[in-house]
Amino acid sequence: MATYVLIHAAAVDSWCWHLLEAELRARGHDVVAVDLPSDDDSAGLAEYADTVVDAVGDRGDVVVVAHSFGGFTAPLVCERLAADLLVMLQAQIPLPGETPGDWWGSTGYAEARSEADERNGLSPEAADDPMVVVLHDTPHAIATEFLTKQRDQSGTPFALPWPLKAWPDVPTKVLLARDDRFFPLEFMRRVTRDRLGVEPDVMPGDHCPMLGRANEVADRLEEYRLDCAGAGRCSAVRRGR
Repeated sequence: MATYVLIHAAAVDSWCWHLLEAELRARGHDVVAVDLPSDDDSAGLAEYADTVVDAVGDRGDVVVVAHSFGGFTAPLVCERLAADLLVMLQAQIPLPGETPGDWWGSTGYAEARSEADERNGLSPEAADDPMVVVLHDTPHAIATEFLTKQRDQSGTPFALPWPLKAWPDVPTKVLLARDDRFFPLEFMRRVTRDRLGVEPDVMPGDHCPMLGRANEVADRLEEYRLDCAGAGRCSAVRRGR
């Protein structure tokens, strides 16, 4: 039995994991889906990591899964826990000293997103609609409920430098959603290659594949876990790259 630790994005809570959590529990695993202190102006990335580490406690066989902005917190957690695997699910990949607020400019996000919107034929109105850009592959009822779960997001963590000097010494897999219009595929491929030096895997889905394709995400996570635990062939990012 593994312990899957699920770290959500900005301005949401752990509800976004409930379908994937059910899939993983049905396969016999423990799941820790944490609510980060997103609306607390006194909380930065260190406090986000504290929240996750405290929730995990003394559980073992840990697989950390980060989504979107959760990518800034997950490596901090892996630096403190004996994690067996880190999976970045359509997640932001930080560099040492970079603030989350600077990530958008330093990665060239605005230009990449504008080019992708043009290729997709999105009007300015459509490009601002989360049902079109973020949740278009998610069943409508689930997407609608997801939008009711939005939370206030403090700006505090976006102004604080990412504190690690290098990526943590943990095998890391990057799983991208092919059809995401918010973090376009080619943009995320480039960021992954440039920052981690690995080739990401790709699956169908929008920005929230854990809602639209929970079964397939669970399959991928299990493949990664068994690959690392058994054959030891997981493509790893190691400290000092």
